[in-house]
Amino acid sequence: MKRILALWFAAIILSAVSAFAQKQFKMTDRVKLGGEGGWDYLAYDSVGHRLFITRGSHVMVVDTGTLKVAGDISGLAAIHGVALAPEFGRGLVSNGGDNTVTIFDLKTLKKLGSVKVGERPDAILYEPFSKQVFTFNARGQNSTAVDAASGKVVGTIPLGGKPEFPASDGTGKLYVNIEDKSQIAEVDVTKLSVLNTWPIAPCQEPTALAFDVEHHRLFAGCGNKMMAVVDSDSGKVVTTVPIGEGVDAGAFNPRTQEIFMSCGEGLLTVVHEDSPDKYTVRQNLATAKGARTMALDKENDVVYLVTAPARGHAACPGTTAGYGTRQLRADRVKGGVVPTLS
Repeated sequence: MKRILALWFAAIILSAVSAFAQKQFKMTDRVKLGGEGGWDYLAYDSVGHRLFITRGSHVMVVDTGTLKVAGDISGLAAIHGVALAPEFGRGLVSNGGDNTVTIFDLKTLKKLGSVKVGERPDAILYEPFSKQVFTFNARGQNSTAVDAASGKVVGTIPLGGKPEFPASDGTGKLYVNIEDKSQIAEVDVTKLSVLNTWPIAPCQEPTALAFDVEHHRLFAGCGNKMMAVVDSDSGKVVTTVPIGEGVDAGAFNPRTQEIFMSCGEGLLTVVHEDSPDKYTVRQNLATAKGARTMALDKENDVVYLVTAPARGHAACPGTTAGYGTRQLRADRVKGGVVPTLS
């Protein structure tokens, strides 16, 4: 039986806030997309205004203006993430099923080739300082660096645990959650070596990771319903903030100082960075059960989330790969200003 999923897009548009008003968000559009396969990470293309959605054996490409399917990259193997390298006109997909990265043309979506990487590549990141793409290999407990221009492997970095999502400072360092050790690793992208590995208790099993580069603050979404704020210079936990359950992705908008954590229980937690050491939960927006991954359009203050109303059996913990028959849908959410009496 073919598995058909319903994908929800929640596009959250933040409006300017006056002195006596508070941001609030609501769903505005719902679109059924159809298609086969589960889903994992999303990637937003700010140049082409497209959303890349990993769907198991293919990547679904959606026009964010119309919320209609604009293309598809097929013939892939248990994929997890998409990295975009616009200066090279390339995208790269992590194939967990055959331990490869597929390289494709960003304009035509035509596959250009593939390269062997570590065991079960999961998250994937284009790092602009080194001009390399890094895969984070769950079973190999390491990271593979691939030259974005040539598509060749340039090295492997042992991480000492199961890596989850990464973030880059754009000046030579990247950071990655080590989920099974409840740690964050700091990596030198030039030397391809780990500089530090920091425990981030009380955070447990960090998955999502976002980064305020200017203020040197990492935001780790944790399995025990909290976001840990970590100093990227010292590795110390500055504070923690409550979030929803089942977080798997996060993002930071430096223009609005907003942090978003998408949680599988059906919440998008929105946190405001009042200062580098003080944070306020603005809203826990109800989305839909299973909406645990997201992508952010920073220029337009839009967040995209995906999920599907469950039918049949549930997925294995921590993944969406095992869902039964579903109907794919897309939602858009817009934010408004609600006056307050304060």
